Amino acid sequence: MSKDYYEVLGVDRNADDATIKKAYRKLAMKYHPDRNPDNKEAEEKFKEIGEAYEVLSDEDKRAAYDRMGHEAFKNGGMNGAGGGGFGGFTDPMDIFAQMFGGGFGGFGGFGGGGRQRQADPRRPGADLRYDLDITLEEAAHGCDKTLEIERMVPCDKCGATGSKDGASGFKQCPTCHGTGVVTRQSGFFVQQSTCPGCRGAGQTISNPCSHCHGEGRVHKDVKITLHVPAGVDTGTKLRSSGNGDAGVHGGETGDLYVFIEVKPHDIFTREGSDLLCTMPVSFTDAVCGGVLTVPTLDGPSKLKMPAGTQSGTIFRIRNQGVPALKGSGRGDLLVEVQVETPTKLSSAQEKALTAFAETLKDSNQPEVNDFRKRAARFMK
Repeated sequence: MSKDYYEVLGVDRNADDATIKKAYRKLAMKYHPDRNPDNKEAEEKFKEIGEAYEVLSDEDKRAAYDRMGHEAFKNGGMNGAGGGGFGGFTDPMDIFAQMFGGGFGGFGGFGGGGRQRQADPRRPGADLRYDLDITLEEAAHGCDKTLEIERMVPCDKCGATGSKDGASGFKQCPTCHGTGVVTRQSGFFVQQSTCPGCRGAGQTISNPCSHCHGEGRVHKDVKITLHVPAGVDTGTKLRSSGNGDAGVHGGETGDLYVFIEVKPHDIFTREGSDLLCTMPVSFTDAVCGGVLTVPTLDGPSKLKMPAGTQSGTIFRIRNQGVPALKGSGRGDLLVEVQVETPTKLSSAQEKALTAFAETLKDSNQPEVNDFRKRAARFMK
């Protein structure tokens, strides 16, 4: 090994014992072979970390290393540093076991010092996804929808155990002795893999259920009633707890996640909790003003339009939008007026409009006259 021990542990050369120990614990947990199966890089890193910690945690070895570097440990001795030599390096698994008391968390045995856990034959079921299209009205008011899905459900023939003989039909796997993993040691390192005999369950079934083939669950088409709350929008994700796939051998059931897609509406568009509507009005209504009947999701509503309303004017009708999904309150309805210009006039209508135009004063068309003044110099 030629890497600097301090760099391997990521500590300063003046680091105290507590800092060195903390750095080793963090790195050793990260690169332990059990957490990195079949990863040669991690195995080598774990070995380097153990070697660096063994030297830097020992006062005499650290002093020799600070003076001579790696030369102090060549050929099993101190190479002239004085003393009887340090000998070879300790198995990194033994260093790890000393640090953590022989094992921790979900790891199995380390160098023979740890206690392997027993595997649980139960496996949780998968979460499922369903894409649901709804109308804008349903999104605004909320609704109940019936969903038809295919999912895994507990097998009623064996009580979800997977065995014709129930719980008594399970035996400890003779290959892994109930741990669900098989261990192979190569030099310093211990590698674990899923047991081929029980596929990680830790137990075998002597008489599997023929209906579910030993899984304890079967495929079934089911109907689920889902409540869609008012205020949802495209992209909203609803969770239906316990309506995913049933687990293996009675394991925990997954959830169903429903993704909402709101269909486009013929009249309204949506911006957050507000609704927008473009409403055409006649030329005479815009000039004279009046009361408009405006469509809303809750039925018709009255809107007073003042005389002389210009095309593009936006009116706000309070609390006629969409309810807030989280919180309280409701958005507004924004009505944009578009004045429709008459076409295909009769000769009598044209004469009437021409006569009407001649009676208009500049004060009745301020924007038109202002533009004409500003643009006059470009007209020459």
